[in-house]
Amino acid sequence: MAKFRVDFDTVRKIALALPGVEDATAYGSPAFKVNGKLLACIPINKSAEPGSLMVRVDFASRAELLAESPDVYYVTDHYENYPSVLVRLALIHPDALRDLLGMAWRGLTVRKDTAKKRVI
Repeated sequence: MAKFRVDFDTVRKIALALPGVEDATAYGSPAFKVNGKLLACIPINKSAEPGSLMVRVDFASRAELLAESPDVYYVTDHYENYPSVLVRLALIHPDALRDLLGMAWRGLTVRKDTAKKRVI
């Protein structure tokens, strides 16, 4: 297993480079928020492995991540019903982390609603 030396300081550097992302807390744990919405945090539930990061992603993206890299990404019963994925920081490449946080950021900042078409 390759180690990329990714730690929470690496996460902080990447997250804060995204527009509008701020240092914050979630349930007393260091976190990052954009527009007041949770982007990522150190998971506090005891089911998460030490050295993990919780990142907000939609369920479809989470399924893809879990299928592609189950050694890096995982989910526990506690997080099953939340749109999030857990990440083993020691196993994720910094570029993959940058992509993941960017995906999470877009999910929170890109308007989901599109112009509604009227059917007459």
